[in-house]
Amino acid sequence: MALALIITGGPILTMASTGAERAEALALEGERILHAGTLGDCRTLAGRDREERDLGGRTLMPAFVDAHAHPLMLGQTESWVNVAPTVVGSIDAMVNLLAEEAARLPAGAPLRAYGYDFRRLVERRHPTAADLDRVATDRELYVMNASGHGGALNSFGLRAHGITARTADVEGGEIGRSEDGSPNGLLWDAACDLLTGPGGVKIRNHGPNIHLPDSPAELGKDLQRAFELFLRAGITTVLDAQVSRREAGAYFAARDRVELALRIEMLIISALLDEVLALGIGGRVGDDQLAIAGIKLYADGALGGATAYFPDGYPGDPHNHGVLYHEPAEFSEILGRAHRAGLQTGTHAQSPTAIGLVLDAVEAAQAENPRSDMRHAIEHSGLATDDQIARMKRAGVVPVSQPQHHLYYGDGYVRAVGELGQRFNPIGLYARAGVPVVISSDAPVAPPRPMEAVQAAVEHRAVAGTILGGPELGVDVMTALRGYTIGGAYAMHREGSVGSLEAGKLADLVVLSSDPTAAPTEAIASIEVEETWLGGQRAV
Repeated sequence: MALALIITGGPILTMASTGAERAEALALEGERILHAGTLGDCRTLAGRDREERDLGGRTLMPAFVDAHAHPLMLGQTESWVNVAPTVVGSIDAMVNLLAEEAARLPAGAPLRAYGYDFRRLVERRHPTAADLDRVATDRELYVMNASGHGGALNSFGLRAHGITARTADVEGGEIGRSEDGSPNGLLWDAACDLLTGPGGVKIRNHGPNIHLPDSPAELGKDLQRAFELFLRAGITTVLDAQVSRREAGAYFAARDRVELALRIEMLIISALLDEVLALGIGGRVGDDQLAIAGIKLYADGALGGATAYFPDGYPGDPHNHGVLYHEPAEFSEILGRAHRAGLQTGTHAQSPTAIGLVLDAVEAAQAENPRSDMRHAIEHSGLATDDQIARMKRAGVVPVSQPQHHLYYGDGYVRAVGELGQRFNPIGLYARAGVPVVISSDAPVAPPRPMEAVQAAVEHRAVAGTILGGPELGVDVMTALRGYTIGGAYAMHREGSVGSLEAGKLADLVVLSSDPTAAPTEAIASIEVEETWLGGQRAV
């Protein structure tokens, strides 16, 4: 039998919902937490057969719980060319970088890139097929926007996927076109179905298709790459916020190989709702390692690609209304079917109109079929109004926020939507209204860096230094830390097993180089994760 382990010698932040926020020591037994409290109590409970470890002044806290990410997409895009704003600042620079990468590839091999933000390019526009044709005309080249909701394809790629002037528009998506109606290379949201090939995953008007194909072996490598990134960041539990057969198959295969290095919760894309219901699934199904958590829906598109839905158009582009994936009645019917079956839902919604659509559907579903503690989530919930926040509180709806979005993209969002953008990610307003604070990464849209996200939640600062809105939009450090631990666990109904250091919970831990609650705000992001523990064993 393994010895009980006691950890002491530094600040221990418990994130417990009741009891002390700090402990002198933590006792572990196997994969579970035995006790958090005084050193004397831990020694008594652990008994004589115990081992003790000293933190040496470092800080111990529960491992982070990322309630919205895309692990397989993260691992896949990590192998693509990086065209983020920190790497290229113009389309010309992007073309030069891609040309260098294309020259290294075998003849005809496709080239993929990820991460551009058109609002931070000198040209303030998306790259098009004409731009990418300067890189290559003899291979497919696809450059995905940082939002993941679409991107640009070169002319070779358009031909390879049969996209021509005669290709019909896609419900829930958009094929970019030149004045003569010919495709200009841009594909948005549901139109990305055109990229996955005849046998590939199809999402239809249920969301952006991020499920680009790869061989099973490559998908396995993609997952391992992502797992390593999460573990090094101190994240041990992740909710995959858009699962198709591609993701589910990769997770099950990794589990069969005993390579599932994280705890994974899956939101199945609503395009597969019929199949989920046909299987009789009516709630969370799985174990501590891998589970189906519920259903993922989309109300509108992304602010990053300017496809979030604004019925009156964007202030600077009144002809662009964005994308509404479903008409209100259709959306309400889809969410209502999931609710009736007992399935939690998480719906992507950014604009006030889209957020209102979700709240209308949740309220209608509950009125028709009252169910307690469903915790239907609004993923991102970027521009919620005060009235909508009050409705979330009354309906028990959980907004799942990504502070790094306002850090990386906030200035551009303000330019895109005007004064409304100043209140993007109103995390502080959630806290003050008694609505759960949940913080996540949306990786790869933002990298899995919890301490950076915590600092962003506190400061509410954008990359150019602009403070968005007033101080009421930010939160204190402990609230932000709780949002990325017990808050994330609560959002996915896992607060009974992860997210805090309490007796009986899984011993998923992180050791930080210093105490974030004692650090200057501007230094929080630089605090390092020095150890990550999963189930009582050090993983990193």
